[in-house]
Amino acid sequence: MTSTNDLLRRAARRRDPRSWVVVLVAALAVGLGAPLWLDARASAGYPVTAQDLATGRAALDSLVVKGRAPRTGYDRDQFGPAWADVDRNGCDTRNDVLRRDLVDITVKPGTQDCVVLTGVLDDPYTGESIAFERGERSSEVQIDHVVALADAWQKGAQGWPAEQRRAFANDPANLLAVDGSANQRKGAGDAATWLPPNTGYRCAYALRQTVVKAAYGLWVTQAEHDALSRAIDRCVVVE
Repeated sequence: MTSTNDLLRRAARRRDPRSWVVVLVAALAVGLGAPLWLDARASAGYPVTAQDLATGRAALDSLVVKGRAPRTGYDRDQFGPAWADVDRNGCDTRNDVLRRDLVDITVKPGTQDCVVLTGVLDDPYTGESIAFERGERSSEVQIDHVVALADAWQKGAQGWPAEQRRAFANDPANLLAVDGSANQRKGAGDAATWLPPNTGYRCAYALRQTVVKAAYGLWVTQAEHDALSRAIDRCVVVE
């Protein structure tokens, strides 16, 4: 999973407010219209490279397209206990992701810098900044499975051994710290039923979903494939 993680980390870079200028100039230089101008300005906040895009397209082409299997037998426990310490670094997966995705964090003393107490999330799903505080407000920042576990179950994961499902549920490539309410609205939706309201992030989101599904051999429905293809077609490459 190393190459997949590297790709997805690049696709989820933090927004650089200056980077859209480069894309805007390039778009105007070739006479593109206003809709793409706006897309370029938004998408450049989450830049992808030409290699990222090529890898995503190849992954999309590799995905098997077929119908969704029944949800029969699905339970969160089928993917192991929530937020296990699968990499054995002494810290559970939720806190690993919080430490990766938040800035200006503080940690609980005596936890080997594991338990995140506070921090700031630059939320990719909404484009808003969220102040995280452990406790009553913890749910304002949630860890999303970009490819939802229930969706994975219906598209191949129910045939996996338990250890593979556990690894999938804790794979950093498939996890993002995001706005809690946006995550609740997404639920178990795939790209055909839900995309981030922050349109500038949809390219990176589609690439992440596509590469994760390809890496794990999951399939997609036709509607999902078409939605992923549309989002990837609107990606803006910034070198």
